[in-house]
Amino acid sequence: MEPYRIHVFVCTQQKPEGVSSCPARGSLAVLDRLDKEVQARGLAGEIQVTTSGCMGLCDEGPIMVVYPEGLWYRHVGPADAAEIVDRHLCNGKPVERLAWNDAAAMKAMSVEHGEKFRAAVAAREKAGVLPDHLMQMIRSYMPSRCILTALELDVFTAVGNGASAEQVGTRIEANVRAVGMLLNALVAIGLLTKDGDQYRNTPDSARFFVQGSPHNRRGGLLHTADIWHRWSTLTEAVRRGARLAREEAEVEEWTRNFIAGMQHNARDRAPQVVRALGTGGVRRILDLGGGSGIYSIAFAKASPEIHCEILDLPEVVPLTSDYVRHAGLSAQISLRAGDMLHDDLGSGYDLVMLNAICHMFSEEQNKDLFRRARQALAPNGRLAVQDFILNPDKTGPQQAVLFSLNMLVGTEAGASYSEREYAAWMEAAGLTDVQRIHLVGPSDLIVGRAR
Repeated sequence: MEPYRIHVFVCTQQKPEGVSSCPARGSLAVLDRLDKEVQARGLAGEIQVTTSGCMGLCDEGPIMVVYPEGLWYRHVGPADAAEIVDRHLCNGKPVERLAWNDAAAMKAMSVEHGEKFRAAVAAREKAGVLPDHLMQMIRSYMPSRCILTALELDVFTAVGNGASAEQVGTRIEANVRAVGMLLNALVAIGLLTKDGDQYRNTPDSARFFVQGSPHNRRGGLLHTADIWHRWSTLTEAVRRGARLAREEAEVEEWTRNFIAGMQHNARDRAPQVVRALGTGGVRRILDLGGGSGIYSIAFAKASPEIHCEILDLPEVVPLTSDYVRHAGLSAQISLRAGDMLHDDLGSGYDLVMLNAICHMFSEEQNKDLFRRARQALAPNGRLAVQDFILNPDKTGPQQAVLFSLNMLVGTEAGASYSEREYAAWMEAAGLTDVQRIHLVGPSDLIVGRAR
């Protein structure tokens, strides 16, 4: 018994550049278009469109197979999707010009492809060639750096609705030859298109990287560009066991980019935290290191009876004030400039929040902060930590492990920590009922209660 009336497989097996493959011939666009056509007709419950690995027929791609009849199509393009859905998937009439029915030829081609592939793998193995997956990891900084440089220079805004390299160079005050090379690289990685000497934004770059777009994320992503510069010091940081000193001139711009980055990163997470913690019995919240105030804003929006106090560094509070004022919640959210590691935290709070904060501090600093946060809680109040949580052996999840290195190059003594460590610190501070609450995404909550 099939869970779907029709199941469509489209090959999306990625291969090294220059090697024949379905993705190189446009199968990802075919997959996207097929899915949209199925969704538009309200057939998602009947027709499943799925990716597949290599079918051994790369030179005839993009390849797709329709089950249960097992009909193969070749040379499928995005423009063919609507016809395939209408004629075949809806009305049972195959698109003959794309159908491939020569079973003997298909099998021979697939067998030949498999033999060539295995022979090539054996030859590379014998010669000691670095495997593709390792080379890809080693060189993955290249496209990343292209995008970050384009964001720093605001290239996508300069391209606008279409521009030449000379026009972009003039707008961003950069060398035209070098700008042309960067623009070509952005075309190669799929963030620009090129027609003659005119470059244009793709739907993604126009939506997320151009000034004036309602979903522009450039401001927040500039923090990632700042992080990239810090990561270039990783080798020396590992030797020293601590970050290298940051130039004072960097601090103001770094802070602004950091707060914008945290604001964008937390847009989806803040409502999750509110749902996970709930607003029942919560009237006073202390938001330590609240940054843009996005978590306090989410709680204030959830209940008019909640008052939040954000404690953050003096250089951050003016930025926080702008975000709170823009949200129209100044009456529910107050700001206090200070240092959470040393200043008095106050008392009588129903909830103390540490959202994406603990990874900036050492183990001893967190232990002391938890103890002082416990003292600031009202009876039955809660301390909630939201952060990356390492596995017990600290080798995963990958993002949390890599983020720990991010703290090595970016803080004095910060790191990612495990659930066991957070729970032990909470219990040592006198908190009980410690539990982990899983969230969608890379971070989770650890919550303890004051009795």
